[in-house]
Amino acid sequence: MAGKMKRWFRPLARIGYAARGLIYAVIGFFAALAAIGTGEALGSQDALLVLLSSKAGTAIAYVLIVGFGFYALWRLIQAWSDVDRHGKEAQGIAIRLGLAVSGVIYAALASYTWSLARGGGGGGSGDWANMLAGFVGARWVAAGLALALAGAGLAHIVKAVRERYTRYIDTDQSKMKIIHPVAKTGLIARGVVFLVLAFLLATRSVRGGEQASSKAALEFIQSLPLGWLLLTLMGLGLIAFALYSFAEAVYRRINVEDARL
Repeated sequence: MAGKMKRWFRPLARIGYAARGLIYAVIGFFAALAAIGTGEALGSQDALLVLLSSKAGTAIAYVLIVGFGFYALWRLIQAWSDVDRHGKEAQGIAIRLGLAVSGVIYAALASYTWSLARGGGGGGSGDWANMLAGFVGARWVAAGLALALAGAGLAHIVKAVRERYTRYIDTDQSKMKIIHPVAKTGLIARGVVFLVLAFLLATRSVRGGEQASSKAALEFIQSLPLGWLLLTLMGLGLIAFALYSFAEAVYRRINVEDARL
């Protein structure tokens, strides 16, 4: 990536972290509402529909398209060039594969948002979604994704407990005192969602069933004993992850200059 491109890429990637935060803020808010019986849990596509149905929906849509697109590109750069030095050992390769998968997911979200903004009702992206759903529906794929999500969920929790997120944030200690509890709460909450998704996918790989999604994971949590309390805590945790994403939008080290492109 040429020097001039690096200068404008960084702020656009930061918009991507903010876009991720906005989606998780909506998901967390509606999860908390669902816990008290005044709404229902949402997945990422449902959260997009909520945002785009507001008065500023069109403007939000184009900001999200840019954010998701450049966040996806940044994830792929992280995976390919290993700018965060995860290495080529088994653990590092697993993390980089996870980053690549994240890039593909957010690229699909950008495509879906573009379709909605153009008034297509998600048509083209719906075809994408159906194709991916059929692919994930294959039991061997579901089993593989379950393992990957379980690893990602555990990695989030370890990242929170061991404060590994601090490696990638450039700010002073006074701000970190605020970021620490938010980051830990948010990462653990997202890790739990990944672990529940892994369980649902593993179950699907064995006996079939409904398609696993973040919405399905939250609904599963709600179905547990004291589910209203668990879902409330999960909603607040995902809002914390949204705040952590906003902090990353400002302070995350985006060392694109180290990319080998």
